[in-house]
Amino acid sequence: MADISTVWSPLIGAADWQQQGPLLASGNDLETAILISLFTDRIAGQADAIPDGTGDPRGWCCDDPARPIGSRLWLLRRAKQTTETANRARDYIVEALQWLIDDGAVIKFDVRVQWIGPGQLGAWVVAHRADGTKAALQYDWAWKGMN
Repeated sequence: MADISTVWSPLIGAADWQQQGPLLASGNDLETAILISLFTDRIAGQADAIPDGTGDPRGWCCDDPARPIGSRLWLLRRAKQTTETANRARDYIVEALQWLIDDGAVIKFDVRVQWIGPGQLGAWVVAHRADGTKAALQYDWAWKGMN
């Protein structure tokens, strides 16, 4: 059985389930898994500085301490637009997607990150499946005004 299809809506600036008429659409499992992996808040590590100063490590209801879901991209919310910040974003993306390799859903990811405008980080993710097919995804709109 396929997962409920999740898509990014630039109009609302968030992901949402896709509808097919009055029903929820299914499919796009890999893209849905990538969206959830990148744009849900993984719980912060003990050494992570919380950007808003509250000390709230975030995370979400589906977190398993042994295998957290989501990314730590939220920690970059107030980071300066530097090469170091872009490198940390890339590391957080790679970390968030690792479970898809561990589970055998893909054999590897190519991830590229760069600043594409003031306060706008772009990320390009290519998922390589075992059958030789690829899924190429681009995210830039998600980080407009991030810092």
